[in-house]
Amino acid sequence: MSFISYAQNYEDVLLWRALHDVPAGFYIDVGANDPELHSVTKAFYDQGWSGVNVEPMPSYGPAFRAQRPRDINLNVAAGAASGSITLFDIPDVNGWASTDSAVAAAHRAHGHQVVEHTVPLLTLAEICRAHVRGEVHFLKVDVEGFEGDVLRGMDFTLCRPWIVVVEAIMPNSRDSNHGDWETLITDHRYQFAWFDGLNRYYVADEHAELAERLRLQPNVFDDFITHHLDKAWARGEDLDRQLASTWQLASDADARSRTLEREVERAVAAQAERARQLAQRQDQVLQLQAELRQTAAAARQLETHLHRTTEWGQQLEHNLKAVYASSSWRLTAPLRAVTRRGDNSLPRLAVRALRGGVRRAVRWLTARPALRRVLIPLISRSPLLSAAISRSLQTIKQGEPAAGAAGVPHLLRELPLSARKVLDDLRRAQHPTDH
Repeated sequence: MSFISYAQNYEDVLLWRALHDVPAGFYIDVGANDPELHSVTKAFYDQGWSGVNVEPMPSYGPAFRAQRPRDINLNVAAGAASGSITLFDIPDVNGWASTDSAVAAAHRAHGHQVVEHTVPLLTLAEICRAHVRGEVHFLKVDVEGFEGDVLRGMDFTLCRPWIVVVEAIMPNSRDSNHGDWETLITDHRYQFAWFDGLNRYYVADEHAELAERLRLQPNVFDDFITHHLDKAWARGEDLDRQLASTWQLASDADARSRTLEREVERAVAAQAERARQLAQRQDQVLQLQAELRQTAAAARQLETHLHRTTEWGQQLEHNLKAVYASSSWRLTAPLRAVTRRGDNSLPRLAVRALRGGVRRAVRWLTARPALRRVLIPLISRSPLLSAAISRSLQTIKQGEPAAGAAGVPHLLRELPLSARKVLDDLRRAQHPTDH
């Protein structure tokens, strides 16, 4: 994993290169300013280190207490002697607060607002005696031109940081001021190791081997990235996740949209089919209504005809009753009977009466065998009488063929058996030679 740098000029990269093999080290940060922005100690805190943060600006106290709970966070200024001091704050530029009135005057000359605060003042020696219990692996001092006073209040025999890092140029300038205070460090067995363009690095003689690790500027082999880039990558990854989530939501929405579209199409098709069926039913209803109207019209017409027919029948019945009741109808009754034609005419009525009499006579004769034996010879002696009786018998028919009529001609099957015997006797008498 790459080292994440928060410092303004990569000071934390150089210090980590020198001290990365120290587990859970300790630092003192004088002029800590912000717990993250341009912080030299933030990366070390994230690696499990802790220390003392000295920041006189009251506004930074809550942030340090919230973000650095393992650290000792002091809202005081460090100087050559204890007491109080006026702090000159530049609200529009973070990190330019200073205890040097000359620096404040320069900022005013450049048009910046300066706000004065009176804050407690302690020496570094007092801070070390109160809060340091072991090794101090590095001391960093950045107090905007007040570095000399801070170093004058330090006791390097009491507390010997392995590495001392001091800002060496005047605020908002490239002019170095290290000549005013450098001997306060080097006279206590510290050797100058590196100048990074902003800060000067010093190594205690007892840890002289660390100087070699500080002799190159931060570079690609230190495997670091700035916290800005780290946050940008994190934001980019978050945006990628959001984009992926958005794409997924869009894909889901598109799938739901396609599903809804298909459902709508099916619903529209079903609605269209229902509309078609409804239209068809409406056509059928209209056709049925037309047929009903036609039927009603025909029924009305039939009713009219029926009324007319009823009236005609009643009129006809009335006229017929009048005819039957008339005197002329009664007077012409004999004439109508004589001139009647068809089945009810007088000749046909006479023939039917004669046939009935013959049938009754035959039945009477056949029912009397003795009389038949006497009459048949007499009848057979008269050819004319025999022929007349034979013709009469042949025309007599019954409703159903008599029993034992097999082999009998069709005209004789309907005669009674006794009548057929009489007919046979007459034939034998007429044609004796046929037997």
